[in-house]
Amino acid sequence: MEAYITAISSFLPNDPVSNSEMEKILGMINKVPSRTRRIILRNNKIKQRYYAIDPTTLLQTHTNAEITAEAIRNLQPDDNFSLEQIECLCCGTSSPDQLMPGHASMVHGELANGPCEVVSTAGICACGVSALKNACMQVATRLSNNAVATGSELASTYMRASFCGQVSKQHCDDILTKPELSFESDFLRWMLSDGAGAAFISPKPARDGISLKVEWIDQISSAHELPTCMYAGAIKDNSGNIQGWRSLPSLFDAIDQHAFLIKQDVKLLNEEVVPTAVNRALIPISKKRQLKPDEVTWFVPHYSSDYFREPMFQRMKDSGFHIPYHRWFSNLENKGNTGSASIYIMLDELFHSGKLKRGDKILCFVPESGRFTMYYMLLSVV
Repeated sequence: MEAYITAISSFLPNDPVSNSEMEKILGMINKVPSRTRRIILRNNKIKQRYYAIDPTTLLQTHTNAEITAEAIRNLQPDDNFSLEQIECLCCGTSSPDQLMPGHASMVHGELANGPCEVVSTAGICACGVSALKNACMQVATRLSNNAVATGSELASTYMRASFCGQVSKQHCDDILTKPELSFESDFLRWMLSDGAGAAFISPKPARDGISLKVEWIDQISSAHELPTCMYAGAIKDNSGNIQGWRSLPSLFDAIDQHAFLIKQDVKLLNEEVVPTAVNRALIPISKKRQLKPDEVTWFVPHYSSDYFREPMFQRMKDSGFHIPYHRWFSNLENKGNTGSASIYIMLDELFHSGKLKRGDKILCFVPESGRFTMYYMLLSVV
């Protein structure tokens, strides 16, 4: 029993936003320009990205459900396909428009395409691949004759200065003496952006053109040995433990402590993401699957910043899984870091690039720093 990606698409809202335009659209916190924006952008090497924000009015232009539905509408598995034929809809996002109901239900409502099964996957960057794996299992086991999987993010709504609120005078004074605090609080504002991607899963390859046979999708979590690194809807206490917003004395306390903002322990990320990605995940998975690096035609890694590219390359090389840079594919520079949507947006570009040929093997990598979850996926071009 098999599953094939026969069509893949993406949707990026509005016109691209350059580095010089970012702070105008997102706004300045306390009306003070960011002290770390240029440093972070120099390291991540992102030159443009997309926001679901009108650059003139600064109002939100799309919901997450809307950009996801647009990506699905862009799918073209064959000339006779209609949205009403979708049997299973699997949607992953870390930034749904609401706490309840599930994101897939809202996307289904936006599509208004007729009855189908819906599955919402939660998490951060990895939830887009979780949705894809679920869709593939539905089709491979013949529970569904087809499925659509999506990954989408509406990160800009978290990043607006108006949402971040005011920073206390004490914190501003602390930043003057401890610049690293500015980096910690500012880091994600200049890293994340909006976008959605979708894949159509079929039990057979397409009649015309190429398809991607899903050979396997493997996930390894290291939550049993590593602490929380990226989170939202919570705060970290003095012991480093996560405290969810509902356990705080009141909603006002949660707001005052900025519990709803996305936060990341940059020091922990820097120390653990590469060794976890390679030594705790890639090497055991490659041994389990008997995969050799010279069998990989294209390596498609989702990394949040170009800062991690060289350390990842060197760690893979030192561990005996060397893939030369000319076989790496990324569009981080021009499409931005769109979290769970990134792997779809990269595969969409590669799929339609004319670079793929029959027999090519594509190894995809999606890390999630939330509690350090790693996904690897092998696709074959047919």
